[in-house]
Amino acid sequence: MEKPVQSADTRSAAGSPPQAGTPPAVEMRDITMMFGSFKANDQARLTVPACSVHAILGENGAGKSTLMNVLYGLLQPDSGEIYIKGKKVTIDSPAKAIEYGIGMVHQHFMLVPPFTVTENIILGMEPVRGFAAVVDQARARAEVQSLSDRYDLKVDAAAKVEDISVSMQQRVEILKVLYRGADILILDEPTASLTPQEIEELGMIMKNLVKEGKTVIIITHKLAEIKAMAAECTIIRAGKTIDTVKVADVSEQDLASMMVGRAVEFTTAKQEAHPGEVVLRVENLVVKDYWNHPAVNGLSLTVRAGEIVGIAGVDGNGQSELVAALTGLRKCVSGIVTVNGIDIFNRNPRAIFETGVSSIPEDRQKHGLVMDFFVSENMVLQNVGEQRFSSRGFLKMNSILSHTNALIDRFDVRPRSSAVQRAGSLSGGNQQKVIIAREVTNNKDLLICVNPTRGLDVGAIEYVHRYIVAQRDAGKAVLLVSFELSEIMNLSDRIDVMFRGKITGSVKGSEAEQSALGLLMAGGAQSGASAPGNRTQGGAA
Repeated sequence: MEKPVQSADTRSAAGSPPQAGTPPAVEMRDITMMFGSFKANDQARLTVPACSVHAILGENGAGKSTLMNVLYGLLQPDSGEIYIKGKKVTIDSPAKAIEYGIGMVHQHFMLVPPFTVTENIILGMEPVRGFAAVVDQARARAEVQSLSDRYDLKVDAAAKVEDISVSMQQRVEILKVLYRGADILILDEPTASLTPQEIEELGMIMKNLVKEGKTVIIITHKLAEIKAMAAECTIIRAGKTIDTVKVADVSEQDLASMMVGRAVEFTTAKQEAHPGEVVLRVENLVVKDYWNHPAVNGLSLTVRAGEIVGIAGVDGNGQSELVAALTGLRKCVSGIVTVNGIDIFNRNPRAIFETGVSSIPEDRQKHGLVMDFFVSENMVLQNVGEQRFSSRGFLKMNSILSHTNALIDRFDVRPRSSAVQRAGSLSGGNQQKVIIAREVTNNKDLLICVNPTRGLDVGAIEYVHRYIVAQRDAGKAVLLVSFELSEIMNLSDRIDVMFRGKITGSVKGSEAEQSALGLLMAGGAQSGASAPGNRTQGGAA
């Protein structure tokens, strides 16, 4: 289907309304979506002006992604109407959505890693030449590179997807929908895995898209990004549309309160830490990456009982390899790693767990959950051999379900049906809650948290932060690795900055300043920070 070209006089910048008389790009009226007896959307409404960036905000499980899956044709609503550019339409498949100029970039990318950027973008729509219908690779690369240049996406059309960064993979997904002629782009949690610099770049990409006549809908929990990127925001709570507001007219606190239905605290109250004995000791650790280069290169640190040590740093400076080594997922080359004085160097994950280490992993789907298992099965993965959950090789299902339901209530996990729902069917935020519920209740001496609130709404973040502090106050040692600098500064009693595989400086959490941390994260020096070889009592020995 050939799409009409939008004339320049109907276009507007993000934050500027289209000209009078221009119909909304998208209008969804009274959309109700049922899963059994559960209402994921309850007469939800959405109006998106043409040529703008429009945000959809809501708690985990509020129905945001469900509503967008309806718009993209992945789900068929029980009732309601959809209008695209003023015309009532029926969207019963993604193919039909694409016909109407709608493209969706999902939170978890749908790319083929061994394929090149070009091969991923043209997949299913390959340009061919000759009677043998051979794929015209040269033409395809030229078209992809032309699209990339037009929207300033700066993607290498010949690179393999497995060799490019997460942010570049996201750009490939955006190019995929543009290649298919999308005028309306849906981005589901587009900044969940991006660094602050990459988030700024994405904001510029969105502005370029709008200047070219596109309409962008973003699903996000991040209030600062809504303020920076969107013109309007629709708030959804428990499947219902609460309001649509002009972003310039409301504060982040206003948005948070509308989203969760109560006042939300953005900072976590905590008493001064009183560190005890060393729980985790790391000395001169060397760990290599997949390309056999030293990603962790002579790193030393300690974490004591009753303190939270935050690792700050730009993604790609060895944080992932460090955590993988500490949890038994990657072999170390050399160094010393002990927990409560017990050597865990190159031990397997089970042995490390039994030594007293619990962890919230960086990749929840790869290392945190078995997606095809029920929520109840995932809740007891590490403890299924305990007498309370099994006997003589048989599972005590009543005990497992009772335990799971208690954690679901306590951590506000929102499965559509029950504890016997598959983990893969939960939203990303609720998958994260399952992991957090399991790990923080394991009662281990050391809790390693990697981006623990990625994908969570502000209400859930508030709760998780309180629980992490509660772990510290109960005498546990907490190692926090996060690419959210605000999270590091909010929670950490001590902040160690990691750069090129080493700790380049350490500052007391209460004395940390964002500008000083930023300088250390870029490899600079800061007079107030102790050097890695000259730590105070809280630092590495």
